[in-house]
Amino acid sequence: MAGVDELHEGQKVWVEQDDGSQRKAVFVGEATQSWFGGMPGAYVAYPETRSGEEVAMIRIVPRDDDE
Repeated sequence: MAGVDELHEGQKVWVEQDDGSQRKAVFVGEATQSWFGGMPGAYVAYPETRSGEEVAMIRIVPRDDDE
């Protein structure tokens, strides 16, 4: 898991999916902390679908490829 201090806007990342697979995404930024002590989150964008979502930070891994 990468800490938010290790990620920067526009960085290429992998997002772990519910089935254990990984999906290519771009890190957009840190999500607001939950009022009830939830896990830290982040916003990501999926270039192939031009969509995005908020995900738990623990699901994000930096990727080093040039794609």
